[in-house]
Amino acid sequence: MNLSYWEIKSWLTNIDYTIVGSGIVGLNCALQLKQRFPKATILILEKGMLPQGASTKNAGFACFGSLSEILDDLKSRSEEEVVSLIKKRLVGLLLLRQTLSDQAIYYQQLGGYELFTKEDSQLFDVCLSKRETVNKLLKPLFKDAVFRTKKNEFNFNNIQETYVFNPFEGQIDTGKMMEALLLKVQSKGIKILNNILVESYEDASNGVQVKTNQLEFKTENLIFTTNGFASQHIPEKVKPARAQVLITKPIKNLHIQGTFHLDKGYYYFRNIDNRILFGGGRNLDFTVEETTELGQTERIQNKLKELLTTVILPKTDFEIDYSWSGIMGVGESKKPIVKQLSDHVYCGVRLGGMGIAIGSLVGKDIVDLIE
Repeated sequence: MNLSYWEIKSWLTNIDYTIVGSGIVGLNCALQLKQRFPKATILILEKGMLPQGASTKNAGFACFGSLSEILDDLKSRSEEEVVSLIKKRLVGLLLLRQTLSDQAIYYQQLGGYELFTKEDSQLFDVCLSKRETVNKLLKPLFKDAVFRTKKNEFNFNNIQETYVFNPFEGQIDTGKMMEALLLKVQSKGIKILNNILVESYEDASNGVQVKTNQLEFKTENLIFTTNGFASQHIPEKVKPARAQVLITKPIKNLHIQGTFHLDKGYYYFRNIDNRILFGGGRNLDFTVEETTELGQTERIQNKLKELLTTVILPKTDFEIDYSWSGIMGVGESKKPIVKQLSDHVYCGVRLGGMGIAIGSLVGKDIVDLIE
């Protein structure tokens, strides 16, 4: 890259912290760093034109776990661990809302619903039988019963006639959230360079030498917040998980409102701008969807369209407007990896599909590691 004296001096000299990834974690990490070290020079590198992973591509669920997910977690984790995980999600959501304001992110607490298919009658019965036990477990956090039941008021088809309803779940406008985060970061004098791919780095006693596809420079500290792409840079156990999403064209008199989980959360949908946004289907082929390639597959797209027709909008004419995908970071544990990798290198990755809920908190937790 043919850089001028001015470019080198203003953008690439005396950098205290370089953050790789301009998603929810990276931007919140930058804000927390600036708050703690006001005089620090902070640079963010982003390989895409926009944040490339999941931060601008997610469904915008402000959620903390469906009843079936929590019951599944309780099979392999203690009650204390599960409650701690949910508490982190709640604290993270509150931090996001406080950082940007409900108005800026279009936060609406319309409630969340878990739907069960007719074939899922056994799981449905288990969830109903253990609902009060989970409510009792979570009451210290919410001061009220979290999971309740509601009749099929939205007239979905081929499902159990009762939903599990959670009044505490909300939704946001993902684009507005990221727009507000980017504006806030830039207003603090934090620089962002887009279309920069980190190829390698060399850790030394006095800092880190970073090599990218465009340029090389030195930084005192390097922080990876690349989530699903983490294994391309650091030796942590993070698997990429592609999530495919589609959205309908506006539907006249759309009566569906809220966030909805179907088939143990492998499918999820919501209302937005008189449209239905619908995603999921990773469970149809985990191996193929364990990829960092953005794209769609015919198998999953066809299944999403089929469920729209047979379950969600059975008596409504609709058209698909467009589809996209995002890359999540998952692993054997649902706990994110927040750690110091060496004297000058840190990471905050593996958000397990809960970036909106815990991304802000993970950004803060990274800064808490720095002395």
